[in-house]
Amino acid sequence: MTPPPPLHILILAAGAARRMRGADKLLEPVEGEPLLRRLARHALATGLPVTVTLPPDRPARQDAVAGLALDRVVVADAATGMASSLRAGLARIAPDRAVLLLLADLPEITAEDLALMARHQTATPDLILRATDQSGLPGHPVVFPPWARQDLAQITGDEGARQILRRHADRVQPVALPEAHATTDLDTPEDWAAWRLGRQ
Repeated sequence: MTPPPPLHILILAAGAARRMRGADKLLEPVEGEPLLRRLARHALATGLPVTVTLPPDRPARQDAVAGLALDRVVVADAATGMASSLRAGLARIAPDRAVLLLLADLPEITAEDLALMARHQTATPDLILRATDQSGLPGHPVVFPPWARQDLAQITGDEGARQILRRHADRVQPVALPEAHATTDLDTPEDWAAWRLGRQ
């Protein structure tokens, strides 16, 4: 039996980060390096192919992933919402591949977390896999099988994939990640300050 094509990681990093009031949360330092580069390195450490979407007006994000062996997609209409970033990224990934959607603002996600999602995808390739925190609270990343790719490509606006998760709720399987890795999403300077304080 021919094994399925490898899972492809798609990092969505084209958002505006408006709630940071001028700062860029994807460039916030985490253990000495910008969050976006750290997350991209963790994705590459799985050995899976990685694509990252980037906005056209934030060259510092492109600099953050410079030298990494991943595919970069500059999303010309990124300002119209997450759907534009998602469609642009998917267009660069073969349609027969499952896709792990990884938001770029998750500072606690590790390479081990991503590898765990990949192992579950190998075991249950026809299910949507959604990461949860240790208590079962849903979060990110999310793995979509090839059959869900058409639904993903039809998303509009800035809602992301929530509508697909609702539509196919009977085919969504939770995957628990350690602690709050799947749900720690820092959107404001205050969020970042509180998170850093809690890690001291």
